[in-house]
Amino acid sequence: MPATAPKRKFVPAEVSFADFSQLGKLYQALLDRKINSADELEKWLLDYSELYSVIDEYAQQCYIDKSCHTDDAKIEERFLHYHENIEAQMKPMHSALQKKLIESPYRAGLTDPKYKILLSHWQSDVELFRDQNVPLETKQTKLVADYDKIAGAMTVEFRGKEYTPQQMARFGEEPDRGTRQSAWEASTHRRLRDADKIEDIFDELLKLRWQIARNAGLPDPRAFYFKQFKRFDYTPDDCARFADAVAETFVPLMRKLDAQRAQDLGVAKLRPWDLSVDPKNQPALRPFAQDDIDRFVNKTYDIFKTLSPALADDFDVLRRGKLLDLDSRKGKAPGGYQTLLSERREPFIFMNAVGSQDDIRILLHEGGHAFHSLAAKNEPLIFLMHAPMEFCEVASMSMELLGAPHFEMYYDDTAMADRARRDHLTKIVRTLPWVATIDSFQSWIYTHPKHTRDERTSEWLKLSDRLYHELDWTSWETWNQRRWMAQLHLFHVPFYYIEYGIAQLGALQVWLKAKNDPQQALANYRAALKLGGTRSLPQLFAAAGIQFDFTKKTMEPLAKAIEDE
Repeated sequence: MPATAPKRKFVPAEVSFADFSQLGKLYQALLDRKINSADELEKWLLDYSELYSVIDEYAQQCYIDKSCHTDDAKIEERFLHYHENIEAQMKPMHSALQKKLIESPYRAGLTDPKYKILLSHWQSDVELFRDQNVPLETKQTKLVADYDKIAGAMTVEFRGKEYTPQQMARFGEEPDRGTRQSAWEASTHRRLRDADKIEDIFDELLKLRWQIARNAGLPDPRAFYFKQFKRFDYTPDDCARFADAVAETFVPLMRKLDAQRAQDLGVAKLRPWDLSVDPKNQPALRPFAQDDIDRFVNKTYDIFKTLSPALADDFDVLRRGKLLDLDSRKGKAPGGYQTLLSERREPFIFMNAVGSQDDIRILLHEGGHAFHSLAAKNEPLIFLMHAPMEFCEVASMSMELLGAPHFEMYYDDTAMADRARRDHLTKIVRTLPWVATIDSFQSWIYTHPKHTRDERTSEWLKLSDRLYHELDWTSWETWNQRRWMAQLHLFHVPFYYIEYGIAQLGALQVWLKAKNDPQQALANYRAALKLGGTRSLPQLFAAAGIQFDFTKKTMEPLAKAIEDE
C-alpha cells in the first residue's frame, strides 16, 4: 500500500497486482455479495471504488514507468503483462459489477443527484461491453506501445550533437532562418524515416477499431467512441458546426497574423520553419536553462502562489512527493500529460521540457489538471472524481490564461513577458483551427471504412487547405501529406481532440471574466473543479460562470477579444 494512501477497508494491504487470481477473488466477492438496502448498495459501491482505485494506481504507475523509460525491457514487460493478463480479465468482471448496480432494485434509493450521472455512464458502458472486444483492446494497447517505442527512440543528429525531437523544436525559435530551416529539415527527415512503420501501425489500429465498433453493434468507430466518452450533450453534427464556426472566425484571424508575420520577417510566403520564431525576429525566449529544471519548477510555483496560496500548496504536493518528471531525454516518450495515482489521490505530471516559453504553458496546463484532481479528491467514489474531458481541459487551459499575467516571474524585462503573452495568445488562435482539422479528419477516417491511403491523404490536404496556415511546402510536400502522424492522440485516444476546442472556448470565457474580476473568476473556477464528475457538462460550465456553447455566437467575440489584446 502506498505510504500516502488512506487505510484500506476492503482490499488487503498485501495484494499482488501481477496475479489476477488474488484480484479475481475480490471481484467475485463483490459480485456474490447480497445487497438488501440502498445503504448496503452504497457501501458496496464504496468497496468497489477502493478495489478499482488500487488496481488503477498500479496500472497508472506501469504507464508512467513506460513513458519515462521506453527503452527498458523489464518495464515494458510489466506494462504488457498488466494489459494482457490483468486488465483483460478485469474488464468482464468490471462490466458484470456495473450491471449489478444497474439491475439492483435498490438503485432508486440512491437519491444524491451524482448517482444519476454514475448510472447513466455505467448504463452506456454495459451497452458497449463485449467479451470478444477485450483481446482486441489488448492488441490495440500493444500497437500504441509500439508507436510510443518508435517515437521514444527517435533522435536527430544536428551539427554534431544528438537531440530528441522535442529538443530540436528549440531551433525553430532561432532568428537565423538558415538555422531554423536546417533544424526543421533534419527533424523532418528523421520523422519520415519511420513514417511507413507508423502508418502501418495506424492502419492496424483502424482495423481493430472498426471491428470493436461492429462487435458492439454500432455502425462505425465514431458512434462507438462518442458513446464511450459519454458525449451526451453534443453530437457529431455539433462538431461539424464547430469546424464551420472556426473557419469563419479563428482561421481568418490566424491568417491575418500569418500575413503580418511574413511581412515582419521580410519573406514573400511563410515556410514551415517560420511559425515558431518571434515575429519581429528577436532572439528566442529562454525562461530557464534546459538543464535547470529546479528553476522551471520554482518559478512556476511562484506564479501559482501569486494567483492563490492554496494553488501553491497544491503544487507543493507534487514538488515534495516527487510527482514531476519534466526534462526531455533519450528513451522518454514524447508529449506531456497529468495522470492520477488513484489510491493515494495524488496527481503526477509528465512532460519534455527543453527551456522554451512553451514549457511554461505546458506546466501551467498540466498543473491545472493536477489542481482539478486535488480539488475533487474528497469525492468518495473514484468513478465520480473525473469530470468529462471537455471540462477537464477547461481546468488546464484556464490555468494557462490565468497564469499568463505573471510571466514576469520568469523575465526581468516586461517587454519579454509581453512577448510571451502575445506568443501564448497566438498559439490559442492556431489551436482552434488545428483542433477543427484533427477532429474533422478523424470524423472522416472513421466513417469511411474502405478508404485508401491516397484518399486519406487527399482528405487531409483538403482540410488543411480550409483550416491550416497557408504555407509554402515546396520540396516538402511528402511531409505536408503526413503531418497528421505527429499528432499522438490519433494513435493513443481516437476522437479525444474536440475536447480541446470546446474547452478552449470555456477557458477564454474564464480569462475574460478574470480581466474584470480576477478573484471571483478564480473562485468560480475552483468551485467548479471541486464538483469532479458529479454534474453534467453544461452544469460544470455554469458552475464556472461560463457558457457551454461552441458556435459562432460564442467564438466571434472571443476572437475579437484576442485580436484586441
